Amino acid sequence: MQVSVEATGNIERKLSIIIPVERIDEEVNKRLKSMRSRVKIDGFRPGKVPMSIVSQQYGDAAFQEVVGELFQSTFYEAADQEKLKVAGLPQIEPQTLEPGKDLEYTATFDTYPEFEIADISEMEVKQPAVKVTAADVDEMIETLRKQAKDWKEVDQVAKEGDLLSVDFAGTIDGETFEGGSAEGFSVELGAGRMLKDFEDALIGMKAGDEKDSEVSFPEDYPAEKLKGKTSLFNIKVNKVSEPVLPEVDEEFIKKFGVDDGSIDSFKEEVKSNMERELEQRVKGRVKQAVMEGLEELHEIDLPKSLVADEIKQLRNEMSQNAKGADLSTLPDDIFKDQAERRVKLGLIVGEIITKNKLEKDQQRVDDMLNSLAASYEDPQALIEYYRGDQAAMQTIEAAVMEEMIVEWALEKAKVVDEEMKFSDLVGPETEVAA
Repeated sequence: MQVSVEATGNIERKLSIIIPVERIDEEVNKRLKSMRSRVKIDGFRPGKVPMSIVSQQYGDAAFQEVVGELFQSTFYEAADQEKLKVAGLPQIEPQTLEPGKDLEYTATFDTYPEFEIADISEMEVKQPAVKVTAADVDEMIETLRKQAKDWKEVDQVAKEGDLLSVDFAGTIDGETFEGGSAEGFSVELGAGRMLKDFEDALIGMKAGDEKDSEVSFPEDYPAEKLKGKTSLFNIKVNKVSEPVLPEVDEEFIKKFGVDDGSIDSFKEEVKSNMERELEQRVKGRVKQAVMEGLEELHEIDLPKSLVADEIKQLRNEMSQNAKGADLSTLPDDIFKDQAERRVKLGLIVGEIITKNKLEKDQQRVDDMLNSLAASYEDPQALIEYYRGDQAAMQTIEAAVMEEMIVEWALEKAKVVDEEMKFSDLVGPETEVAA
């Protein structure tokens, strides 16, 4: 087999390969001989059909099968011979494809880029410095009260935080539009689920009030026909209800699994859950900062085939999240930036693992699995599920390896504490005490 290699780009290569006719004929003859015992032709007993007739009947098909297999096997032989690290599938172009002649073809493909891990000693990683204070705990308990609120109908004007039942009918240039009318529709003022102009129009109204109000649709509104349009809504308020928050009493506290129902135990439980959530958020924020820093420090030529594969993966993930919706018509450009980031980080992480000889730490894998299982009603059942599913275990192992890479980076980078509040990091509406 003759092989020559040509660099057609920074990471793109073209192999020109010639396979001698003798090798092809040998493989074709083996294929025909193996077929002979199975061939059924009138006038001949099974296994006694002359090879000349077998060749005449099945020679072309055998040749095509052999050539197809040789394209694949000889390409990887040639790449290995030339010490090329192939990224993705090659584009095969036959040059000579005739029985009785040498097989000649070219294979164009990307190789994995070669690069050095950058000096990350100057990389700055901001690490949230947050403590759960008594005020944070009180704020969280207030959030839990709001999440458990009830409603009481009132005879007063609507204000932010109230729940209204309304009828409305909207028109644009005198014409009704889809989704522009409803009866008995619930609107919680301040929740941000309706357009701001619509909610603003309801402030100060009470049950029985009716009025017309203009509502503007933003330029980025999801419905194409409504983007940037101004509509006229006739609005009638049927009912106004104000929130009623539960008392933080024994009954309320026991709903959160605090059996003794005491406020002190409840606060300890809330604080413990907040600190557990905080730890996870800090880890997530630091990991994101490390990965973004690594990405910014490296300039890498990305194999097109790996990016294309990642685009397919992202499309599949979005389709699954959209309950199997057909997203095949969405252009690749929608996914391209994210796909390139994933591929780039994958290459960087792989190089860090290889160069630093990082290996799976089974104890850390076990610890992470046990920690994950601890929050479930039947921890052992979850552990057994993971241990019996290789793909599931690989997600745990990958998470552990990511932690190890983050730790490796933090040992070398500039770590700067970033003072912030619990609510700034975790979010004021996060429920952490269920």
